[in-house]
Amino acid sequence: MPLSLAPLPVPRFPLLPLFAIVLSVASAAAPVRAQEPSRMPPADWKHSPATYEALLTERNVMIPTRDGARMATDLYRPARNGTPVAGRFPVLLNRTPYNKQSLHEQAVFYAERGYVVALQDTRGRYKSEGLFSKVQPLDGTDGYDVVQWLSKLPYANGKVGMWGSSFSAHMQAGAAVYHPPALGALLLNMGGLANGWDHGVRYRGTYEYGRQLTWAWGQLLADARSDDVRALLTKEKVEDWYGATWRRGLNPLSVSSQYEGWFFDFWERADYDAFWKDPMMAWDEHYPATSDVPMLHVGGWYDIFLAGTFKNFSELRRQKRAPQRIVVGPWTHSGNNRAYAGDVAFGDSAAIPDFLTDFHMKWFDFALKGEANGVDKAAPVRLFVMGTGDGRKDKNGRLVHGGFWHDASTWPLPNTRFEPWYFHADGTLSPLRPADAASSSIYTFDPRHPVPTIGGGSSARLKDGAYDQRENPRFPPSAAPWRPLRTRSDILVFQSAPLTEDMTVVGPIKVVVHASASTVDTDLTAKLVDVYPSSVDWPGGFDLNLTDAIVRARYRATREKAELLTPGRVYEFTIEPFPTANVFKKGHRIRVDISSSNFPRFDVNPNTGEPIGKHQRMVTSDITVHHSAAYPSHIVLPLAPVRR
Repeated sequence: MPLSLAPLPVPRFPLLPLFAIVLSVASAAAPVRAQEPSRMPPADWKHSPATYEALLTERNVMIPTRDGARMATDLYRPARNGTPVAGRFPVLLNRTPYNKQSLHEQAVFYAERGYVVALQDTRGRYKSEGLFSKVQPLDGTDGYDVVQWLSKLPYANGKVGMWGSSFSAHMQAGAAVYHPPALGALLLNMGGLANGWDHGVRYRGTYEYGRQLTWAWGQLLADARSDDVRALLTKEKVEDWYGATWRRGLNPLSVSSQYEGWFFDFWERADYDAFWKDPMMAWDEHYPATSDVPMLHVGGWYDIFLAGTFKNFSELRRQKRAPQRIVVGPWTHSGNNRAYAGDVAFGDSAAIPDFLTDFHMKWFDFALKGEANGVDKAAPVRLFVMGTGDGRKDKNGRLVHGGFWHDASTWPLPNTRFEPWYFHADGTLSPLRPADAASSSIYTFDPRHPVPTIGGGSSARLKDGAYDQRENPRFPPSAAPWRPLRTRSDILVFQSAPLTEDMTVVGPIKVVVHASASTVDTDLTAKLVDVYPSSVDWPGGFDLNLTDAIVRARYRATREKAELLTPGRVYEFTIEPFPTANVFKKGHRIRVDISSSNFPRFDVNPNTGEPIGKHQRMVTSDITVHHSAAYPSHIVLPLAPVRR
């Protein structure tokens, strides 16, 4: 059942235009801060034809919410010859904390094709009233109130769709939980926070340290209203603070109690409690209450929210009647119109150049206008399967990994076979289950010298994407002489023999590690790698990261409370990297790396059992990974019958 909510009265008066100017994409003002890392298509891109002109009829309309705070909103309408067209149209709404003016070009495009468009600064941002918070419980009810208010405009037809990426996708989910009657459709691009404790804020007990730090640092700099704050955050470099000892009041974020407070509160609040279950933090706790409307979930194999994208799609498809669709490409966070991720290229077909324009229009024309435009017949699941390229180096210096699009009726894909591949004492990885009565490998994890983050699903500021897994000055805290990560003594490497035929892996990934530690707490990481053989373009090969994950030992059993380890005792740890889709080509190797750190993406475990974020010391831990008949550590690979 939807959450109980009293409707907010909507003013019954006509909106008088403050000014009315015919606008075109070419006349758009430069954005103050880009909401979408994706770019609009090239100027010569052949779009679907415009039916109308776009008219910005009102700027900063102050829409009231239930607590009295008003949300600043720009309204665009379809027009001809500088006059709004008579009639009623569906409304498209984007709620953003990054300045609504940055979405002007999209608003113009949508209005030209028969939509009323509302661009809104979220609570406490730019022209909107109220208090901004990175996780603001009122954002959900604000969304409800705004949707209902817009639906009753005299030129609206009563249907409101929402779109947006990342934070704006979270805003869509928050509104949908409160089930506004006028909500008609969503397009969630790389967001809709399924569960911030599981990933996105924390990560299976650890903290997404690098992403939260760089977001707070960059946003505080963008919001700075005084020269001294701007000077401080420009002089200091965030990467120089990755390995610092962080204490409240003793760091550059201390110039803002608000931003510093978010950073530390998220870090120190480690148990899964009521805070993490709020609708704006954990959509998965509120799926039953969510609006039953068509939703298009868009994700990337190297996106920070990918696990949630799949969970939102799968669970809502199971619980709701309205169409749920998912599209996943080889993209980093909001990189939908790029054909590469990091140092790896996937071919021109990987990009959706018109993602912000016609791609959106087709979805909303189907979901809000009922048009039979092909979307109605599209498969529920559309995925880009990576890995059919020739491996050469392209003109931009990227490895050509290639790939192709595949449509399916279900997730996981039909007829997927989940096959365990086991770790062995000699470092091999194979489907053969170990038979040794006793067998193990050991490494020492020193939290003072963590394994550096080399790409993956982190964030743009940490250089997300696919890279050769080699220490590199682009990735602090890497150190010379820039060796491959596989040579580090604190990483266990298990890899297959060169494959004798192509092997296609598409689906969720699970790694089961039987391990003991010499300390009362530690972390375990797992990374799946496609190992290219040595070539002229890539002497020594290219170790391409596909997906990875981490688990904090104290939260191995339950996320509600920490349970420390008994040193020396063997435990079973389940590590669940984000799903992936890749063809391991003939001659390549499948590799799994096991370690205990991935920094600065995740905070480093001091191994002492102290409260994380408040710890006073660090100690090394000896980690023993077992691969015997009784303790068969392994990865489960989803083998899918997919062909190009």
